[in-house]
Amino acid sequence: MGKLDGKVAIITGAAQGMGESHARRFVAEGARVALTDLNEERGERIAAELGGNALFLRHDVTSSADWGRVLQETEDAFGPVTVLVNNAGILGPVTPTAELGEEEYLRVCAVNQHAQYFGMKTVIPSMRRAGGGSIVNVSSIAGLVANVGAPNLAYVGSKFASRGMTKLVAVEYGPDNIRANSVHPGYIKTPMMVEATDENGGGIADAVPLRRMSEADEVSSLVLFLASDDSSYITGTEQVVDGGLTAQ
Repeated sequence: MGKLDGKVAIITGAAQGMGESHARRFVAEGARVALTDLNEERGERIAAELGGNALFLRHDVTSSADWGRVLQETEDAFGPVTVLVNNAGILGPVTPTAELGEEEYLRVCAVNQHAQYFGMKTVIPSMRRAGGGSIVNVSSIAGLVANVGAPNLAYVGSKFASRGMTKLVAVEYGPDNIRANSVHPGYIKTPMMVEATDENGGGIADAVPLRRMSEADEVSSLVLFLASDDSSYITGTEQVVDGGLTAQ
């Protein structure tokens, strides 16, 4: 018996990093999973590796029309969706507010914030038809404190927004047995983090009480818990996985 037997999940940004890790854990625990991303080649390969309980769908998370198509194709393949992991996200440029371009600001907010709105708006009716579900919105420690892991104003604003939207949805849809929680990772070993820091954690890990960056699978353990019935009375919370970084 897997922890996610009978669950149908959509995981965005699933072609690499944390999203890929979440998808692999979900399938291993019995879920049927739609992996979505813009990286078709890698996404298709991962889905093929995972077998019949995985489906890859090309997906622009900033498009409400694309969200409608992804939901329809997921329901056609697996049935009503009971888990949504809004994982897709971008950092944007490392720059002070006065130098942040309008186009860069809007792009970061579109991927990190607006996409989570589109995802929840689209998937909640499917969860209601299924009798309930779990939404996991991936935010950041930059959605808790502005001076840690914050490349720019748009990133911080979008990650704080993710946290707030999650709480509202948890309150609104609790009576429908739909739970919503936000996850706030710190420094995680993913391609995006390595590209942004040009390292594998040597320097920035010194600031973490546990003295290391997290592996993606350590975040997946938390996401899996929140998606499963083990967390059946947990909703509206922010779950921090940062090695103690924000405790200082």
